[in-house]
Amino acid sequence: MNVPQHIAIILDGNGRWAKAKGMPRNYGHAQGSKNVERICKAAWDMGVKYLTVYAFSTENWNRPKDEVNALMKLLRTYMKTCLKTAAKNNMKVRVLGDKTGLDDDIRKCIKELEEASENNTGLNFQIALNYGSRDEITRAIRQICADCVEGKVDPANITEDLFAGYLDTRGIPDPDLLIRTSGELRLSNYLLWQLAYTEFYFTDVPWPDFSKEELAKAIEQFNRRDRRYGGVKEEEDV
Repeated sequence: MNVPQHIAIILDGNGRWAKAKGMPRNYGHAQGSKNVERICKAAWDMGVKYLTVYAFSTENWNRPKDEVNALMKLLRTYMKTCLKTAAKNNMKVRVLGDKTGLDDDIRKCIKELEEASENNTGLNFQIALNYGSRDEITRAIRQICADCVEGKVDPANITEDLFAGYLDTRGIPDPDLLIRTSGELRLSNYLLWQLAYTEFYFTDVPWPDFSKEELAKAIEQFNRRDRRYGGVKEEEDV
């Protein structure tokens, strides 16, 4: 089976999953964060080299204040847990998004996590945090413009590859497969530049219930796509 080199996931359905169980939304977010570690291990065991998850978007700040505060509290705990997980599993962790919008202590944890895991050689794990693709592209354009003014970049030499080098994902290959859980059929401002030629897989399974078996289903569906010509592969002649 051909395993995607890079899988991106939109972790959706935590709140609805919790509500269906008669529990508060924050319970769903907590269980969802625990599932991230399980899927990281499953992906690496299957041969995936890069995994990028959408943890908190720029639009998520518009959620009720209590929920945002709970998510930030959960994030603080997760950063500490991820530091241990990265060391245990040899993961290289990188955070995408506008870190300036986060509290000082969270930025400190991110810096510690990235530096501590920088030389690890296992799964390349990216966490999109305070991330929005339009914001990412806007920030990249600002920096290119500043470099043009300073004479570092000649506008005539701006290419797709040069532009990609200004994005949060610089140095990371574009995703081969995007997975979105919990039944929604939209990208929600996630990796718009990077997903130009990515295969999409949508499932009704909410993120806390998304298992190794569900990941295998997504990869199996990926293998049924014709990456050269588009669409689903025709059955081979017997």
